Amino acid sequence: MALGAWQVQRLAWKTRLIAQTDRAVHAALIDPAALPAGDLAPMTYHRLAVTGHFLPGATTLVTGTSVLGTGYWELVPLVSDRGGTVMINRGFLPEGSRIDAARNAVPTGRVHIEGLLRPTEPNGTFLRANRPAQDRWYSRDIAAIAARRGVMVDPRLFIDAWAQTPATDSPVSGLTIIAFPNNHLGYALTWFVLCLMALGGAVVVLRRA
Repeated sequence: MALGAWQVQRLAWKTRLIAQTDRAVHAALIDPAALPAGDLAPMTYHRLAVTGHFLPGATTLVTGTSVLGTGYWELVPLVSDRGGTVMINRGFLPEGSRIDAARNAVPTGRVHIEGLLRPTEPNGTFLRANRPAQDRWYSRDIAAIAARRGVMVDPRLFIDAWAQTPATDSPVSGLTIIAFPNNHLGYALTWFVLCLMALGGAVVVLRRA
């Protein structure tokens, strides 16, 4: 019964999360300079747009996976025309990509980026911690990456780019997956049925005794 009640709570939480994300994805574009202070978690996946120029020398490759397989996410700081610097996830590079080649391919002129707000991913993954001293990254820990590169960025977020002007073929952008499986109602019903079966079994045992 307790597990069924817990799944009902999870159902309510997931329903709110899906609704919140849907509103963010379809909201009007805003500039990172207009973001509020404090925690940005409620604005995850909000649409952002920024114009400025990249800092190619501060490019970082973060080990990751996508629908294209294993490889790297390419993170590059962008200095906004409106002031401030924000980290951009330009997209996905295949396994075996080299950092020097990635840096040389970053546009040096003025660019316009549109994408989704994503919160920083501190420390690393469950099985692999980031190793800043060795420049090995397994999560997009914006504060640590910026400190390693010696740049000042907003440490709370990065932007998952889905469009860039001028357009480029590499890295591959627009791979953000926004899908939240919502099976909690089925789980709740399963636990409640099991609870009724257990109670029924107990009644049978007691009557036979």
